[in-house]
Amino acid sequence: MTSPMERLKNKITKEVLWLYILRLLRERPMYAYELKERIKEAFNFEPATVSSYVVLYKLEKDGYVTAEWQESETGKPSRKYYRLTPEGEKLLKEGIAFLEQMLLKLKE
Repeated sequence: MTSPMERLKNKITKEVLWLYILRLLRERPMYAYELKERIKEAFNFEPATVSSYVVLYKLEKDGYVTAEWQESETGKPSRKYYRLTPEGEKLLKEGIAFLEQMLLKLKE
């Protein structure tokens, strides 16, 4: 059985993976595997590879990110790079604001 802290960590990381993806895409366009690795470096948790792709697909479908295939100059396969849209930037700001409000209420 998982502890309350383990469940909290899971809920606030893997279950809101979109928030971390949008935050990283605010820095620059990235491809899916790169995002997965950056999440591990920047936020200290590792999402499942499939989860990253599923979330990116949904974010693209809903207009929060756009995707563009780029050919590699070194002979590697082309990669699909994701870029934050203005709608994605707005959603990121709303998500962060919501979390900040909840933290303030918890500290009261």
